[in-house]
Amino acid sequence: MTAFARAGAGAGAAVGTLVVELRSVNHRYLDCHFKLPEELRSLEPAFREALGKALDRGKVDCLVRLQTTPGDRPLELDRARLTQVLDACREIAGEEDTVAKPDPLAVLQFPGVARTASPAEDEITREARAVFDEALASLRETRAREGARLAVLVRDRIDAVAREVDAVRARVPALREHQQTRLRQRLAELTQALDTDRLEQELAYLAQKTDVDEELDRLDAHVAEVRRVLDAGGPCGRRLDFLMQELNREANTLSSKSTGITQTQGAIELKVLIEQIREQVQNIE
Repeated sequence: MTAFARAGAGAGAAVGTLVVELRSVNHRYLDCHFKLPEELRSLEPAFREALGKALDRGKVDCLVRLQTTPGDRPLELDRARLTQVLDACREIAGEEDTVAKPDPLAVLQFPGVARTASPAEDEITREARAVFDEALASLRETRAREGARLAVLVRDRIDAVAREVDAVRARVPALREHQQTRLRQRLAELTQALDTDRLEQELAYLAQKTDVDEELDRLDAHVAEVRRVLDAGGPCGRRLDFLMQELNREANTLSSKSTGITQTQGAIELKVLIEQIREQVQNIE
């Protein structure tokens, strides 16, 4: 499902400014992509595992930004390098009396003399995990809210499917009677004698060929299963997707057996509703 989440640790944190962004879009399976700073590259397997436990479907992009704040951390002196620089200054001063004493700030700026203390690796890792967990929790909440809205839409459409199935079933007896009456009228217009037994066989064959009770019963069963899945909650996108295929198959069969314009219109309406549900189901985890 489509969702976005962002979490971060402010500039006052020990590791600096840390931001985690998670974006998810629709996908048949879980497909994760990461863009991590070098300091956190080792966390990718842990992040991937956490996403796998929290989500079932979706293409997820994880972006982590880390900006260190050296001004908030102490300086570390390289004593050996400092001794080398000072010895060189004394050597120059001994050869030339006009050489001034070395400026301490200039000495500190000399390459290799001083550096900012880096946070411990476990400290960075701990902070990154905490921020990632916060972003993942927010992502799940966003996806849950979207899922709840989609469930309402699916329920409305599946209720419409159930009403249409009932309407088609209610029209079936009249359609059968009309079909048989029309066939008898046409046969009555024939001048030659008819074989009554053969006529009854043909009528029975026609009734069997155009019988849609089984399709309507299966449509009812699939509608009931969709409602049960929605009531059960949890990840259900794949199951609903399968049920949409089954509903569409029965609607197609119903259309192929159609014997009147009203039944054809009912089958078309069913296919439209099922397709609308299928589009929404693609967005459900």
